[in-house]
Amino acid sequence: MIRYIIRRLLISIPILLIGSFACYVLVATAGNPLAEMRFRPGVTEADIKAAEISLGLDKPVIVRYWNWLTDFLSGDWGQSIALGQAKTAVFPAVTDALWTTGRLVIGAELLALTLGVSVGVLAAVRQYSIFDYLATSTAFLMFSMPIFCVAVIVKNYGIQFNNVLESMGLDRWLTTAGPRPGGFSGSFGEVIFKYTGTFLLPTVALMLISFAAYSRFERASMLEILHSDFVRTARAKGISQGRVIFKHAFRNALIPVATLFSLNFGAVLSGAIITETVFGWAGMGTLLVNSVRQFDPPMLMGWLAVTATLIVLFNLFADIVYGFLDPRIRLG
Repeated sequence: MIRYIIRRLLISIPILLIGSFACYVLVATAGNPLAEMRFRPGVTEADIKAAEISLGLDKPVIVRYWNWLTDFLSGDWGQSIALGQAKTAVFPAVTDALWTTGRLVIGAELLALTLGVSVGVLAAVRQYSIFDYLATSTAFLMFSMPIFCVAVIVKNYGIQFNNVLESMGLDRWLTTAGPRPGGFSGSFGEVIFKYTGTFLLPTVALMLISFAAYSRFERASMLEILHSDFVRTARAKGISQGRVIFKHAFRNALIPVATLFSLNFGAVLSGAIITETVFGWAGMGTLLVNSVRQFDPPMLMGWLAVTATLIVLFNLFADIVYGFLDPRIRLG
């Protein structure tokens, strides 16, 4: 198993290098970050040329990429060069945004995975039951709705719930516009109360569509496994239904879901961009939108590098999970 993990790690390194180079070329050729500087009064060509030399824009793309890569690996991610904006260090800006988005994404994915797998298994075991029809209908409903609509609906329900609490003389609980000001303080119960009220709505909005995907994949995979020869053989030997499902079928049915989990990270991150906009969170989505609007290459490259690394790590995680779920994969 150790050799299998090392082999996957070695494969991930060139993938990251090729991906970072492709991203750098796209960003470098997308435009000139100093284009607006030409329209400022009093700015001469000499000033623009000096700014280009200062930022290294006069060098070939391959040389600029190598300089960026060596600085990035040494911990120097550069500074924002957006015109008219304060010079912000890229590393703390990206890590702060990642911490904000990460809490939403991790919570949403854990909830979606737990509920989706549970509902999918139960729907497969009770095929064509009322529960199966309800689970299937709910999943198709979530699939058919854009994440923006889901987020807006969840937010509106949260506002109405807060209005009901106020009409009863209670404090508003659910935060519908940005993180709770002042952070989380007080007793343990108060912290839990504030934390859940802050993260519940955006987490649920992100979770619903992923839940639909996981439940459908798990149901289809579980049905295929339940009708396979080795499961029929286990039942013919008199093994109990619970043992057949959880010891023999469940583990094999998780392999497609592990694939979806790793590939779904990019979709969840794109959904987080929209969800953060609806709920007013300053996370990776806000950082990306601002970087693109202001055309800030250092900030864009920091965002892309972190995102690409996370996607590769999630795929590596899926490969490792494959090896645990099915030893034939790591021996192949």
